[in-house]
Amino acid sequence: MSMDTGSWAGRRVLVTGHTGFKGGWLCLLLQRLGAQVTGLSLAPPSEPNLFEQARVNTGITHIIGDVRDASLVLDVVNNYCPQVIFHLAAQPLVRYGYVEPVETFATNVLGTAHVLDAARRQGEVRAIVSVTSDKCYENREWVWPYRENDPMGGHDPYSASKGAAELVIASYRDSFFPAVGLAKGGTGLASVRAGNVIGGGDWATDRLVPDLIRAFLAGETPMIRSPRSVRPWQHVLEAVFAYLDIAERLIKGDSHFAEAWNFGPGEDDTQSVAWIVEKLANLWGVPGQWQQFDGEIPHEAHLLKLDCAKARIMLGWQPTLRLAQALEWIVEWHQSTASGGDARRITLDQIERFANLKNQATQGNV
Repeated sequence: MSMDTGSWAGRRVLVTGHTGFKGGWLCLLLQRLGAQVTGLSLAPPSEPNLFEQARVNTGITHIIGDVRDASLVLDVVNNYCPQVIFHLAAQPLVRYGYVEPVETFATNVLGTAHVLDAARRQGEVRAIVSVTSDKCYENREWVWPYRENDPMGGHDPYSASKGAAELVIASYRDSFFPAVGLAKGGTGLASVRAGNVIGGGDWATDRLVPDLIRAFLAGETPMIRSPRSVRPWQHVLEAVFAYLDIAERLIKGDSHFAEAWNFGPGEDDTQSVAWIVEKLANLWGVPGQWQQFDGEIPHEAHLLKLDCAKARIMLGWQPTLRLAQALEWIVEWHQSTASGGDARRITLDQIERFANLKNQATQGNV
């Protein structure tokens, strides 16, 4: 995908979860492309937060609301008539899922059903991209990466809720949004499963990179829970550009893309928590300053990899930033904003730079 505004200029887009980390980056990208963006979300989940720092609400319709409220979701879809929906609203944290499992299931499963049903009832949405998680898979703690047709599952409530959301999505696709009807003006529905997304402006609690950034900014020694756990880390722009790529293909009526998709890093960028901590600390200028948490830790998967062969073959997709570069961009974002730099400017600048790198890589492969 390029920064050409042709596919998005003036297009009506609804983003649920627009006050969150990924939602904020996505909204700024859509604004840059000229889309008419409506956002539906709870208030920003942390203080500070990307939504306020980068003034994401500038130029969009900003609605505070809960996707667990089915009538509200339907009203928003009916009133703003989106042509495209990106559904990101979710309870996104594994550890919080242990604290509030019912809320996690209600938001991630019923919330998804409410958005899809509103689109079904309204009947004019052309493309829906529903964001779940790499943790939707039944994790067997094996070395092989998971493919899109592997079984859904989940040990903890968060992971199980994402697997259940995928079943809801598949059911709505089969029952109400069949891919064969897309070429005739129907609705295309895709689900997207990204790896551990990282980037500037993520302030979530109980998430590795934000925890590290907070510690570095405070001059404290970060506490690490599971240094040997391995995850598919990738910059947030890898994910949001991929989401737009899928949406563009659905808008054009190609039924091959109304499916589930994995987006993750290459094999050599699937790294351990300890690797991330060491690299980020060195980049920040505080090498070796961390210690391991020795208290009780709720169950989390230790090994998780994604097979992205489908996206590489069918989309021509490949990661743009190496993991080390992604960490450099994170340090640049946070050190710049901490010293008084404009968060919106640096975010838009990184979007532009990423698009240029992506275009150069694409042209190099032609």
